[in-house]
Amino acid sequence: MHIRAATPADIPALMDLEKAALTASHWSVEQYEALFSENSPKRLTLLIEDAGVVQAFVVGRATEREWEIENVAVAEPVRRRGRGTHLLQQFLGLVARQGAQAVSLEVRESNRAARALYEKCGFVEAGRRIRYYHNPDEDAVTYRLILP
Repeated sequence: MHIRAATPADIPALMDLEKAALTASHWSVEQYEALFSENSPKRLTLLIEDAGVVQAFVVGRATEREWEIENVAVAEPVRRRGRGTHLLQQFLGLVARQGAQAVSLEVRESNRAARALYEKCGFVEAGRRIRYYHNPDEDAVTYRLILP
């Protein structure tokens, strides 16, 4: 298992993983390409690969001293094996070393596995966005982590 920064060459693998993960945000190829554009906001995309296969990824965007986690996906065969926790901890460590003071995110209310992961990593519920998600309509639960 190896964690590294994603590159534009990883876009097809990221998209394949995201499509198979029903709870991930589903992005267009243009949105993935924007992750690596010089003209887009500062972003960090980390992935876990094993034997050349992408098993998980996290995408975050910087806004001054805060970061927002925009997308997370873990392949079904490796869920509940600590990959998401390990990847998220690496992400949080990197952004903290870059001067981040806090990290936020939102998640579907029904996504119990993701919510448990975020809470395990120290995030606390910060609010709700009513009917934020569609197909099906569902509230978003917002989380926030203040970094040391």
